[in-house]
Amino acid sequence: MCQRAIYPGTFDPVTYGHVDVIERAVKIFPELIVAVADNTQKKPLFSIAERVKMLKNATSRFSGVEVTSFKSLAVDFARKNKIRVIIRGLRMVSDFEYEFQMALTNRKIAPDLETIFLMPSENYSYISSKLLKEAGSLGADLSSFLSSDIEDRLKRRLRK
Repeated sequence: MCQRAIYPGTFDPVTYGHVDVIERAVKIFPELIVAVADNTQKKPLFSIAERVKMLKNATSRFSGVEVTSFKSLAVDFARKNKIRVIIRGLRMVSDFEYEFQMALTNRKIAPDLETIFLMPSENYSYISSKLLKEAGSLGADLSSFLSSDIEDRLKRRLRK
């Protein structure tokens, strides 16, 4: 049985939906690497160091979770770390097409790896970091979607 998995993403910022997927993944895999993508093409609001720090705080209650960053293909990072399973979160049907396309591309590049899709609780299934950044920029209360420290960081950053 596979003991380790990777949950890659941008996490800009980490939401309760991300944490919910992490919580579900650690019930299946004793070791989970939450890998923060250093992908400047997405133009993240927070630096890689900030996103790693936020995730470490958000996941501190889970045993077996390691948070790190990577600057490569997720499949290359997984292979380098001897991981055979990639976790991806599926929120809405709109995610499916992109995630399915990525999983099939990864399968072609790295047929030795598997992708497992986990759905967050329905309470978080519609949350996206992009949407929260937009709502936060307009002064919305984001406490149902983000921890208070992350909400504060986000709103301070959006005011700059």
